[in-house]
Amino acid sequence: MDSRRLLRTSAIAAATAGLLISGCSSGTSSTSATASPHAATKAGPADASTAQRLAPYYTQKLSWRACGVGKFECATMKAPLDYVKPDGPSVDLAVARVKATGPGKRIGSLMVNPGGPGGSAVGYLQSYAGIGYPAPVRARYDMVAVDPRGVARSEPVECLTGKEMDAYTEVDQTPDDPAEQAALAKAFKDFANGCEAKSGKVLPHVSTVEAARDMDILRAVLGDEKLYYLGASYGTFLGATYAELFPSRTGRLVLDGAMDPSLSSLDMNREQTAGFETAFQSFAADCIKQKDCPLGADSVQDASDRLRKFFKATDAKPIATGQSRQLGESLATTGVIAAMYDQAAWPELRTALTRAMNGDGAGLLALADSYYERDTSGKYANLMFANAAVNCLDLPPSFAGPADVAATLPAFEQASPVFGDGFAWSGLNCTYWPVKATGTPHRIEAKGAAPILVVGTTRDPATPYKWAESLAAQLSSGTLLTYEGDGHTAYGRGSDCIDTAINTYLLDGTPPAKGKRCS
Repeated sequence: MDSRRLLRTSAIAAATAGLLISGCSSGTSSTSATASPHAATKAGPADASTAQRLAPYYTQKLSWRACGVGKFECATMKAPLDYVKPDGPSVDLAVARVKATGPGKRIGSLMVNPGGPGGSAVGYLQSYAGIGYPAPVRARYDMVAVDPRGVARSEPVECLTGKEMDAYTEVDQTPDDPAEQAALAKAFKDFANGCEAKSGKVLPHVSTVEAARDMDILRAVLGDEKLYYLGASYGTFLGATYAELFPSRTGRLVLDGAMDPSLSSLDMNREQTAGFETAFQSFAADCIKQKDCPLGADSVQDASDRLRKFFKATDAKPIATGQSRQLGESLATTGVIAAMYDQAAWPELRTALTRAMNGDGAGLLALADSYYERDTSGKYANLMFANAAVNCLDLPPSFAGPADVAATLPAFEQASPVFGDGFAWSGLNCTYWPVKATGTPHRIEAKGAAPILVVGTTRDPATPYKWAESLAAQLSSGTLLTYEGDGHTAYGRGSDCIDTAINTYLLDGTPPAKGKRCS
């Protein structure tokens, strides 16, 4: 299993598998005087000279063309590779939109981001948000997306070939001895070296702060005085970062499946481990009530024990899949993890586990491939490459080496008897990263921002509910909306209560009452 703080939305999972922020509208880009020291580090000095040097980016005209299906339009936007040196090289960012359908007065542009980091916002817009968001929202907003730098169509980070990535995903991520520990460390080193070799130019410039600054350029280019935004999962950190950098330009922000920016990489990984344990226990409680449950019908503890025994068996002897690849422990665990994002995938997981326990690992392998965005030809999207690149730049690594991981194993195993070991060892991935982290854990208050709506799901595996509570409390204008349920993120998952509250906020700016809870 490979967590790597991959914070994906259920909508992305569905799309790939059949499946974790006084406004200035003049085009200047000086950082607000209330931005934090952390934000200013990458934003550069807030002076007239910087604004003047960035002006060509803020005043550029986009050349829109028809793309995809329906009425979608696409364009390429330029942004500085390095905001500290705005006169230097630029990057090309993929942008897409579908105009407001009416009726009703157009409010502006609603920018969307599905998470990841590494999820394609353009893909999310064209496959879901631009056609599947509630009609009243699409009627009054142009729906807009930009692939963040390093992602998908925007100067994508590349690291490994398809065959190399296959081998990488199969490496044992619960090493049992020093030799296996060394093999895992080598895999992480080879991954990092591949990223440096193929993407060394962009690798130091894919931070969340830089992506948020790109969003401000797009806001200005679209002619909006304020940013209207809906971010899911990692997209909540991106949105909150925007609010931190540009509080006076922040309009209506929905942060669904929130991250807690005050956490270190280690704490984030450990708390996410507990989140997946909570999700698994919810799955197991449902599973043992079903006639086709392969984990028994006795208790959640029994189901947990059976799954751990199954994982150990695949570690000792991988299972055939009908392909050249076999299902070992790492891929088997990833397949189970993939289904934890959305309870709609639970029936598929029961079937896949049943088949695997009878010697056919094809179903679990398909779930793992969906998680990694691997197609049937063996080609991987750049999701995992961008995911590591952004995460390793945003926060210092969790561990200095394998000995540090080994020392923390008891805490991770306590957080999750099922997934703890794998999540702990996956935290080693940034240890060997070729670029030093530019971000640090810090609270985001965004003083002066308009009301911001933070949404948390009580049994969210990838972004635990406590993160939403924390972010809402940090933000000076934050309001928490709670979904009492399962799965990752809440909007568009079938709760009329949640959808109505979010739609009302987006359409008239009124956040729900303090303490509002939905099911």
